[in-house]
Amino acid sequence: MWSWVAHRVTGVLIFFFLFVHVLDTALVRVSPEAYDTVVATYKTPIVALLEYGLVAAILFHALNGLRVIAVDFWVKGARYQKQMLWTVVALWVVLMVGAIYPVLGHAARELFGS
Repeated sequence: MWSWVAHRVTGVLIFFFLFVHVLDTALVRVSPEAYDTVVATYKTPIVALLEYGLVAAILFHALNGLRVIAVDFWVKGARYQKQMLWTVVALWVVLMVGAIYPVLGHAARELFGS
Protein backbone atom coordinates (compact mmCIF):
# COMPACT_ATOMS: atom_id res chain seq x y z
CA MET A 1 0.00 0.00 0.00
CA TRP A 2 2.82 2.44 0.79
CA SER A 3 4.28 2.02 -2.69
CA TRP A 4 0.85 2.95 -4.09
CA VAL A 5 0.80 6.10 -1.95
CA ALA A 6 4.41 6.99 -2.81
CA HIS A 7 3.69 6.49 -6.52
CA ARG A 8 0.74 8.91 -6.36
CA VAL A 9 2.60 11.48 -4.25
CA THR A 10 5.66 11.46 -6.53
CA GLY A 11 3.38 11.81 -9.55
CA VAL A 12 1.74 14.90 -8.06
CA LEU A 13 5.13 16.38 -7.12
CA ILE A 14 6.45 15.84 -10.64
CA PHE A 15 3.31 17.44 -12.09
CA PHE A 16 3.77 20.45 -9.77
CA PHE A 17 7.39 20.81 -10.87
CA LEU A 18 6.41 20.70 -14.54
CA PHE A 19 3.71 23.33 -13.93
CA VAL A 20 6.21 25.67 -12.22
CA HIS A 21 8.80 24.97 -14.92
CA VAL A 22 6.40 25.95 -17.69
CA LEU A 23 5.46 29.13 -15.80
CA ASP A 24 9.04 30.21 -15.15
CA THR A 25 10.05 29.46 -18.74
CA ALA A 26 7.11 31.51 -20.02
CA LEU A 27 8.32 34.38 -17.87
CA VAL A 28 11.15 35.03 -20.33
CA ARG A 29 8.63 36.38 -22.86
CA VAL A 30 6.96 38.65 -20.31
CA SER A 31 10.02 40.05 -18.55
CA PRO A 32 13.55 38.84 -19.28
CA GLU A 33 14.80 40.64 -16.14
CA ALA A 34 12.31 38.79 -13.93
CA TYR A 35 13.29 35.55 -15.64
CA ASP A 36 16.97 36.21 -14.87
CA THR A 37 16.07 36.88 -11.23
CA VAL A 38 14.13 33.62 -10.97
CA VAL A 39 16.94 31.65 -12.61
CA ALA A 40 19.43 33.21 -10.19
CA THR A 41 17.41 31.86 -7.26
CA TYR A 42 17.71 28.39 -8.76
CA LYS A 43 21.45 28.46 -8.12
CA THR A 44 21.06 28.49 -4.31
CA PRO A 45 21.89 25.48 -2.10
CA ILE A 46 18.28 25.18 -0.92
CA VAL A 47 17.09 24.79 -4.50
CA ALA A 48 19.85 22.20 -5.03
CA LEU A 49 18.29 20.16 -2.23
CA LEU A 50 14.90 20.54 -3.90
CA GLU A 51 16.45 19.35 -7.17
CA TYR A 52 17.79 16.30 -5.36
CA GLY A 53 14.26 15.68 -4.10
CA LEU A 54 12.98 16.04 -7.65
CA VAL A 55 15.51 13.46 -8.84
CA ALA A 56 14.37 11.17 -6.02
CA ALA A 57 10.72 11.58 -6.98
CA ILE A 58 11.28 11.03 -10.70
CA LEU A 59 13.52 8.03 -10.14
CA PHE A 60 11.15 6.33 -7.70
CA HIS A 61 8.13 7.08 -9.88
CA ALA A 62 9.86 5.64 -12.94
CA LEU A 63 11.18 2.51 -11.24
CA ASN A 64 7.93 1.83 -9.43
CA GLY A 65 6.03 2.43 -12.66
CA LEU A 66 8.06 -0.34 -14.31
CA ARG A 67 7.21 -2.58 -11.35
CA VAL A 68 3.50 -1.77 -11.72
CA ILE A 69 3.69 -2.62 -15.42
CA ALA A 70 5.37 -5.93 -14.57
CA VAL A 71 2.71 -6.75 -11.97
CA ASP A 72 -0.09 -5.90 -14.41
CA PHE A 73 1.20 -7.58 -17.55
CA TRP A 74 3.43 -10.43 -16.37
CA VAL A 75 1.60 -13.63 -15.50
CA LYS A 76 3.74 -14.15 -12.38
CA GLY A 77 3.91 -10.45 -11.55
CA ALA A 78 1.46 -10.53 -8.65
CA ARG A 79 3.32 -13.42 -7.08
CA TYR A 80 6.64 -11.55 -7.14
CA GLN A 81 5.38 -8.03 -6.48
CA LYS A 82 6.92 -7.81 -3.00
CA GLN A 83 10.36 -8.92 -4.23
CA MET A 84 10.11 -6.49 -7.12
CA LEU A 85 9.24 -3.68 -4.69
CA TRP A 86 12.35 -4.39 -2.61
CA THR A 87 14.40 -4.53 -5.81
CA VAL A 88 13.00 -1.12 -6.80
CA VAL A 89 13.81 0.31 -3.37
CA ALA A 90 17.36 -1.10 -3.41
CA LEU A 91 18.01 0.16 -6.94
CA TRP A 92 16.54 3.55 -6.01
CA VAL A 93 18.85 3.84 -2.98
CA VAL A 94 21.93 2.91 -5.02
CA LEU A 95 21.06 5.40 -7.76
CA MET A 96 20.26 8.15 -5.25
CA VAL A 97 23.63 7.66 -3.56
CA GLY A 98 25.23 7.95 -6.99
CA ALA A 99 23.29 11.15 -7.69
CA ILE A 100 24.52 12.97 -4.57
CA TYR A 101 27.66 14.49 -6.09
CA PRO A 102 26.29 15.37 -9.55
CA VAL A 103 23.22 17.07 -8.09
CA LEU A 104 24.54 18.51 -4.82
CA GLY A 105 28.21 19.06 -5.71
CA HIS A 106 27.75 22.68 -6.74
CA ALA A 107 25.81 23.50 -3.57
CA ALA A 108 28.48 21.86 -1.41
CA ARG A 109 31.23 23.83 -3.15
CA GLU A 110 29.25 27.03 -2.69
CA LEU A 111 28.66 26.39 1.02
CA PHE A 112 32.04 24.91 1.98
CA GLY A 113 34.38 26.16 -0.73
CA SER A 114 36.33 24.16 -3.31
